[in-house]
Amino acid sequence: MRLVIQRTTQARVLVDDKIIAEIGTGMLVLAGIARSDTQVEADYLARRVPELRIFTDTSGADKTGKMNLTLRQVEGSVLIVPNFTLYGDCSKGRRPGFDMAARPEAARPLFDYLVAAFINNGAATKVGVFGADMKVELVNDGPVTFVLDSLPTQL
Repeated sequence: MRLVIQRTTQARVLVDDKIIAEIGTGMLVLAGIARSDTQVEADYLARRVPELRIFTDTSGADKTGKMNLTLRQVEGSVLIVPNFTLYGDCSKGRRPGFDMAARPEAARPLFDYLVAAFINNGAATKVGVFGADMKVELVNDGPVTFVLDSLPTQL
């Protein structure tokens, strides 16, 4: 599983010009699911992501503005958006290949499981629409962007 995590001051998903989900301070998480992914990877990422210390700490004596706070500490939300193109392979030719991406019939239940795992881990969670043509808008705070892969060695 591959996640692109962007720290936001606001983000939203639109489908057919209607707002489907919206958050303020928090994380926009684009989620790609590989053919080999299981619930184990989803559980790992749902525990790990909310605990990432990627929010600026401006309190305390030094007020250095270091990334020191978690999603929970800033009372932020997560907006999770399915994105199979994260497993697009552009190494050959001019058209990306998607052999590594899970087929929709396998990816959808695993994406739903990932969302449920985030919720079960206490993250205030909003969700994009699986399989829809979405417009994703965000104000990337920083900009701060990370890519997190769930590798077997990390589990």
